[in-house]
Amino acid sequence: MSATSTPAITPVPSPYGTAAARAAADAIRGRVPRWEPPVAGIVLGSGLGGLASEIEGAVRIPFAEVPGFPQATVAGHAGALLVGRLAGRPVVLLAGRFHMYEGHPAPLAGFPVRVLHALGTPVLVVSNAAGGLRRTFRPGDLMVIDDHVNFMFRNPLEGTLEEGDVRFPDMSAPYDRDLIARVREVAREHAIALVEGVYCGELGPTYETLAEIRMFDRLGVDAVGMSTVPEVVVARAMGMRVLGISCITNMAAGLGAAKLDHREVLEVGQMVAGKFQTLVRELVRGL
Repeated sequence: MSATSTPAITPVPSPYGTAAARAAADAIRGRVPRWEPPVAGIVLGSGLGGLASEIEGAVRIPFAEVPGFPQATVAGHAGALLVGRLAGRPVVLLAGRFHMYEGHPAPLAGFPVRVLHALGTPVLVVSNAAGGLRRTFRPGDLMVIDDHVNFMFRNPLEGTLEEGDVRFPDMSAPYDRDLIARVREVAREHAIALVEGVYCGELGPTYETLAEIRMFDRLGVDAVGMSTVPEVVVARAMGMRVLGISCITNMAAGLGAAKLDHREVLEVGQMVAGKFQTLVRELVRGL
């Protein structure tokens, strides 16, 4: 090598990239006596963990025992991965998620979705607790997400291009129209009121100021929360179909009489748990 030549640089594998996701997926499969490719991966938001009790023949793996997963730290998140059947169909369920406000980098917030993809999962169902901005919303409403705004100012795809990813994913339709149509049908069949709207993901952990709420309102945002966007971005980069459901647990800052409190988020989530579980269960049944 001459004095003027530049040595080759070997890219350092990301701890949250494709190779790491495959290793985690192999470890998960090794814990399941009879492995079946899942028809869907489901991420449960704050207060919506009751669906985990419906998983038949569940193999429960704490997050801390999945390679690359830290422990969940947020109240209302059980912090476990479950493999089993929902409505007779094989699924993988994440009872909890990783938020950037916990100090995690954006690629880690999206890493569980990479693991779901490595397990062969074609459909991602994400849920969250959100504050409602639309004046017609009420706590307890279930909102199908038809689009989102990324106000986290971070992207889980930043860094070296991972195998299987698209470098510049098209995000003009991040939420699958066929899945949205199907969940509408389920809602009609079971007399469940359902609204649709735009979700805004922000970094947190503080709730919004009154000025921020006015800004989001002018931007056309219907609900705001602190999750979901990184998972959806990763899913779309890998070609997964996505359905998102927000539980409107409170009205956003300044739109209700009381100060915001995470306990209220959990209480309202539990109040609508049955309706939410019906929507997801019957959606999965039809996949």
